[in-house]
Amino acid sequence: MEQGNESFTTDFILLGFFSDSQHPRLLISIVLLILGVAIQGNSILALLIWGHACLHTPMYSLLSQVSLMDLMLISTTVPKMTTNFFSGHKFISHIGCGVQIFLYLMLGVAECVLLTLMAFDCYLAICSPLRYPVIMTPRACMQMVTGSWAGGVRISLMHTIYTMHFSTYGSRKIHHFFCEVMALLKLSCEDTSTYEKVVLLSNISFLLIPFGLIVTSYILIYFNVLHMNSPKGKNKALATCSSPLGVVSLYFGPAMIIYMTPRSSLPSEVDQHLFVFDVIITLMFNPLIYSLRNKEVLGALRKVLWRKLMFKQKR
Repeated sequence: MEQGNESFTTDFILLGFFSDSQHPRLLISIVLLILGVAIQGNSILALLIWGHACLHTPMYSLLSQVSLMDLMLISTTVPKMTTNFFSGHKFISHIGCGVQIFLYLMLGVAECVLLTLMAFDCYLAICSPLRYPVIMTPRACMQMVTGSWAGGVRISLMHTIYTMHFSTYGSRKIHHFFCEVMALLKLSCEDTSTYEKVVLLSNISFLLIPFGLIVTSYILIYFNVLHMNSPKGKNKALATCSSPLGVVSLYFGPAMIIYMTPRSSLPSEVDQHLFVFDVIITLMFNPLIYSLRNKEVLGALRKVLWRKLMFKQKR
């Protein structure tokens, strides 16, 4: 009995995305479909890049890390959400909640940094092609990847520890489909207003600075492309950068609305819908954008499919 009471007092309750829905089964079916497409798409893209020598370039090395981060990010939130839906139990342990916060923030920050570095890589490839192989060496690429992951771990660890140290009272119901920092702070019995302002300023910094650097990079690329004499060169440059630009728009668009807008001004339903788009739907579109608009990735995929077809015919 004591163990049950202890579990009750330490566990949180995730009310989820489906609590107010009139068609929860339809929504969960759509979420599972998106989960399957996202896992398959990101896994295939990462494996293609790692397995084909023609894709062993700095740009694709960074892209493989983005796919890995997206794969981990959607696996951090959606499986728990679907498990709670089918089991009927909406509990998440105190440790599980902390792990979710840590992974979500770590992957979000790391991907934000990585997308900025990919824009820099694209800028160097088009605007300084002679200096590109000198700057973007395999060692430099590895340092970029390591720095992205390390930065994400450091920032996430600080926020996770500070968020989880606040005491909670009364209701332990989190009005969200995963443990999100601001949703968890609402349950605290302590004054969190100062920390909430710190979180808001931190979010603005980690969104505006990278977004500003990315936009600047693509503006410089655009002006450089305008001065190209070769139509073929223009088309290749635009094709190279259109995919990352599309992903950047999907990633930063909803994120800026979520994290740069005071939560009190957003209804709870709108806030969750934005998170669904940012945390679930965007992660499905990323591999599709990179693969469908990239001739080298499509070429590598055709080779794999052709080899499998030939292997089956021989058998």
